[in-house]
Amino acid sequence: MASRPTSTRPARFLDTSTTLGKVLVFLGVSALCGVLVAGLMVPAATTAGAMTDGSVQFFNSLPSELTTAPPSQVTRILAADGSTLATLFTENRTDIPLSQMSMNMRNAIVAIEDYRFYQHGGVDPLGILRALTIDAGGGRQGASTLTQQYVTNVLNENLVVQGKGGDVVLNGYKTVGDKLREMKLAIALDQKMSKDQILQGYLNIVPFSGNAYGVEAASQYFFSTDAKDLSLPQAALLAGLVNGPSYYNPSQYPDRAVARRNLVLDAMLQHGYIDQAQHDQAVKAPLTLKLNPPRQGCQYAAEAPYFCDYVLHEIENDPDYGATPQDRLDRVTSGGLTIKTTLDPRLQKAAQAQVDATTGSHPDKWGTSLVTVQPGTGKVVAMAQNSRMLAGEGSDFVTTYNFNVDSADANGNSLGGVGGMQPGSTLKPVTLTAWLNEGKPTDQVVDASRRVYPQNYPWHDTCGKVVGYYDSSVPGSVDLQNDSDGYYHPMTVREGIYNSINTATFASAAGLNDFCDIQRAADALGLHEGAGSGKKMDMSILGDLLGGENVAPLSMANAFATFAADGTYCAPISITEVDDAHGQRIGGQAQDCHANSLSPGVAAAATNVLQDVVTKGSGLLIPEKLSVPYAMKTGTNNLNNQTWVVGYTKGLATASFFGDPFNSTARVGRDLTVNGRFYPVVDGAYIAGPQWARYMQQVYALYDDGSFTTPPQNLITGGKASSSPEQSGPQQNGQQPSAPQQGGTPATTPNQPVAPLAPARKGKGRG
Repeated sequence: MASRPTSTRPARFLDTSTTLGKVLVFLGVSALCGVLVAGLMVPAATTAGAMTDGSVQFFNSLPSELTTAPPSQVTRILAADGSTLATLFTENRTDIPLSQMSMNMRNAIVAIEDYRFYQHGGVDPLGILRALTIDAGGGRQGASTLTQQYVTNVLNENLVVQGKGGDVVLNGYKTVGDKLREMKLAIALDQKMSKDQILQGYLNIVPFSGNAYGVEAASQYFFSTDAKDLSLPQAALLAGLVNGPSYYNPSQYPDRAVARRNLVLDAMLQHGYIDQAQHDQAVKAPLTLKLNPPRQGCQYAAEAPYFCDYVLHEIENDPDYGATPQDRLDRVTSGGLTIKTTLDPRLQKAAQAQVDATTGSHPDKWGTSLVTVQPGTGKVVAMAQNSRMLAGEGSDFVTTYNFNVDSADANGNSLGGVGGMQPGSTLKPVTLTAWLNEGKPTDQVVDASRRVYPQNYPWHDTCGKVVGYYDSSVPGSVDLQNDSDGYYHPMTVREGIYNSINTATFASAAGLNDFCDIQRAADALGLHEGAGSGKKMDMSILGDLLGGENVAPLSMANAFATFAADGTYCAPISITEVDDAHGQRIGGQAQDCHANSLSPGVAAAATNVLQDVVTKGSGLLIPEKLSVPYAMKTGTNNLNNQTWVVGYTKGLATASFFGDPFNSTARVGRDLTVNGRFYPVVDGAYIAGPQWARYMQQVYALYDDGSFTTPPQNLITGGKASSSPEQSGPQQNGQQPSAPQQGGTPATTPNQPVAPLAPARKGKGRG
């Protein structure tokens, strides 16, 4: 191991630099050899002499059972197609069976480290005597067998796993007790395991360098090849490294490494593993390295670093993987897990390319993001943003924060997100959903000319007090405003949505039988505050009808996926399976879907209206079109610095964001230049819209791109409900939707102080 010994460890038991010391060592270990030979060959024999009797007594008191903690291994995070997204480890190690190790490697390590490996019983008395004879003459010869070395590595690895890496025992610093314990454990191990099992364990655990533990990792690191494919010169070089991984490091000291390699080849020739011709050819082989340094951690993920980080947070927050967050992190970084995720690399590649193209490599801290959910499953299949976790990775925008997810989960555990942004008019479909849930038709006319909603306005509200008012006669308040002056007149609920009219949304809310149905609709769609911690969006606050609360893009995409899935809400999932180092499944996220969270008819009617956004409303401003059925809603906040498009086909629901992800009131989205183009003002359709469309054009055909369900006529034009299949389900015609289980309580807060609301012009509700 690489750790240095601590000053509290006993010094070497004799100074072998003096003649007296060498003699004493020779005599002492000779006596020890007598003990070992007696233990190995004639266990019942007695030996003479007080020194030998004392050694036997001490030797017999030592433990003989080697406790082996699973060595630290590499954890891999995989995409849905099995490709590797990232690796994580404390020690770069991958266990493989002996059959997957080159015979060249097996022969080389035995020849140079312990050529009598298959003859002795774990400890080699002849090797000890030979080493002492050479040492007494001024040379240096190791006496530890491969079995003893394996024991030492296991003991040291146990300390590392326990977080006691500073206590590892290094060769050259072993006390008499250390050596005796090693020998006794080696003897016991040799009686318990076959030689091949010991050799396999040794080659999987021994360090070859600070970046490679075990032969597979070493093969990949130095030669970019599998251990089974190691050539003779490559195997000889690796076998030589274990004697001094730093001293013989071929990338730093190539001459030393080649000399040591050739010494290994000499030993292989001497002990009959290769012939003279093989030896001579291998000795002449040039040192050809193909270094493949491991890049571990989500920041080095080949794709989707922020999705990778989200997955890690999900694991670290799940008690199924350990009692504490640190236990879970340790298990991930050293447990050799295989974490299989929902990410589709085809979509991820397109999403990442598009968010990067939107702002270029110099985004001036304007954030762009895309996140896609598969309706009916909740699977997160793409998650991209234009920043990077590390500088110099292709963008000037460097941050560890994830734009697409909540800052915390329902229990308050971090998810690494910024905590969401104001969704603006993309939240208006919640009020539409409440309207449809009461059995009201989309083509019913409401009074969008009304702009004053005073403090005493008679909302129909059964669950608490509506908070806020719009009334310019009250100091500090204003009348409700639209973005354009030409829409203060009666209009259908449908037109109010596709033209994104604030006064129409309020008129719809005022026309509900129960204002609380808006809260129920938000709950049914799984919407909650971006800060997480299980806090639902408080739809009793009037400003929240127009998108005043921060919501994460993942939540928005998933809510719209509920429309695409005919009312089935599925909680987002990112992990399909987690396997341990032995391939046994130990976890994963099961699909958590709620059929009829909305009735199929309500979902179909909402989709029907949102399709008009594309053909009649703000979606017309997006030049790029899809050639299959799709629906969407645009949104912009008051400052024009947070803009959205959330839309879907039958098989994919995507939230597209452009703006300031950190909610700065100083960064107004007017008179700005993005990727060389000047914008006097930014709306959802201007940047987030084309980003959504260009991305979806590339990927929609990979999933279901068929027609949406036909809505029931009574939810379009009114009249008697039909008995079509779309009408089936318990929530039709005024019945309330069932909310998915998310934790928290309804945020009605009847005692919250009433406050005037900011203008809605260009507002929390602008399309």
